[in-house]
Amino acid sequence: MRMEVNALDYITGGILSIECKDKRWRPVAFLSKSLNKTKRNYKIYNKKMLAVIRELENWRHLLKDTKFKFEVWTDYKNLEY
Repeated sequence: MRMEVNALDYITGGILSIECKDKRWRPVAFLSKSLNKTKRNYKIYNKKMLAVIRELENWRHLLKDTKFKFEVWTDYKNLEY
């Protein structure tokens, strides 16, 4: 499984995908949520981390007991560790 997340100036979003037998990634779930006025003032690294946290909280029931390992993908290099 893989979770791809991103954050922009006014919104956070993510896609939860699973790799099928044909080696193609298929979406399982999608989530986007707008940022309130306070969160729009966050620095970019805080917005990206907020996106990761929101997606993990929202899809916890899908990821908690899965037999698959999952990865979190983001385009922000400082969150790679």
